[in-house]
Amino acid sequence: QVQLVESGGGLAQAGGSLRLSCTTSVSIVSLAAMAWYRQAPMRPRELVARITNDGNTNYANFVKGRFTIFRDDAKNTMYLQMNSLKPEDAGVYYCNPQDTVGVPTGPWGRGTQVTVSS
Repeated sequence: QVQLVESGGGLAQAGGSLRLSCTTSVSIVSLAAMAWYRQAPMRPRELVARITNDGNTNYANFVKGRFTIFRDDAKNTMYLQMNSLKPEDAGVYYCNPQDTVGVPTGPWGRGTQVTVSS
């Protein structure tokens, strides 16, 4: 079973930036897709961005134009560059592989906490 390690979270001011990383224990290109999710307190986990193994990307409307998902295949690592952060971006961010129809298939890790001060 694939193992995932998220990192890069922290405290940022509104308007600031953070870069999250997700390293997989298997070849990242062997996975149909990888995705970032987030969960704020008292809210359900939601999809933030997705990248397929051929490099196509999709973003939730609430991050379009601000966040960028990309991958370093040699490092089996996926990233989420988050710019123009807003307080409502705060939460625990998780990565997970997806199947071809977008269903998460991996175990959920500990995630990485993002806090945005206003």
